[in-house]
Amino acid sequence: MDFGYFTLSDNHYANNTRTPNEFVTDILDEALYADELNFRSAWIGEHHFSTLGVNSSPEMLLSFIAARTKNIRLAPAVTVLPLHHPIRVAEQWATLDLISGGRVDFASGRGYDRREYIPFGANFADNQTIFEEGMEIIRKLWDATGPISHHGKHYQFDDVEVTPMPIQKPMSMYVASFSAPSIELAGRIGAGLIVAPFAAVMTFGGLTDVNRLYTETCAKHGNEKKRLMCSYFIHFADDAAEEEAARARQIRYYKECVLDALPGDPENCPPSYRYFIDMVKRLRDVQPKDLTANSVLIGNSAQITEALKGVEAAGYDEVILYFNVGRKDHQQTKDEMARFMAEVAPHFQGTHLTAKAAE
Repeated sequence: MDFGYFTLSDNHYANNTRTPNEFVTDILDEALYADELNFRSAWIGEHHFSTLGVNSSPEMLLSFIAARTKNIRLAPAVTVLPLHHPIRVAEQWATLDLISGGRVDFASGRGYDRREYIPFGANFADNQTIFEEGMEIIRKLWDATGPISHHGKHYQFDDVEVTPMPIQKPMSMYVASFSAPSIELAGRIGAGLIVAPFAAVMTFGGLTDVNRLYTETCAKHGNEKKRLMCSYFIHFADDAAEEEAARARQIRYYKECVLDALPGDPENCPPSYRYFIDMVKRLRDVQPKDLTANSVLIGNSAQITEALKGVEAAGYDEVILYFNVGRKDHQQTKDEMARFMAEVAPHFQGTHLTAKAAE
């Protein structure tokens, strides 16, 4: 099992002195450090208008990282596709794949925050069908050997060809999922899948259930199963005081950053987001004791290793780790990244061991 660096650039905290510019600079430094530590990948989120996170252009940050690294894979976490035209998205990420030497892991989702849609004039209520059509367009453009045409519900065009084309054949592509329709979309279009365990447990049953549905859907549509991934928040804690601080930090993230972003109001929640209503209720009432390995890794190296062994047993190929969550200090984030690769990662077979042996 491989490991990646992950951030959503959460910075929406009360009495927060860290500016968006400072945090984006920290993220760049952490991603470059992840490459030094032999993480397989760097996953950088897209958020707009400081609603939750402060980085609006993961493709720009990843281009910077690409120019300064040779190994780490480059991924958005994730591109909020309904906010963009799929042709333009296909062009941008194909270009990054070229200039990085084929290191893009493109991932997309439809987001969950109406406030990010409104200024762009994007349709939040019907974004499920917009997202699905957009993903199919991107796949067709990257797989094409010449110009293609498309006449769908949301997009229509004739004789379009992406240049430059991605180096990867096929291009590495993931669907980000909180629910069954997105899992099924990944299987239907032959994409990889990335899930958030806390959402999977609340909405679907658990990581093993996600793997089962994804595998069955791939087989149903005659597609080879691609990489299966999940994300985890992570906090090292070696004693009771550190554990208490870590749990408080995680709850602060939920309360101050996440709750306002999620569509949990039954009065105006679109049908495709109804599963968020219960999720919001649970997060609003969450207590420190409720933070289990179903959602957050908290503990010493042995405890974190044990929890991740369960993820490996559920059939997952990679875990991307959210270290800098909850207004965690930049240096602490880097220290925990280094500790993870020194004390936890060696217990798993993966590209980190190959890279270490080659040094």
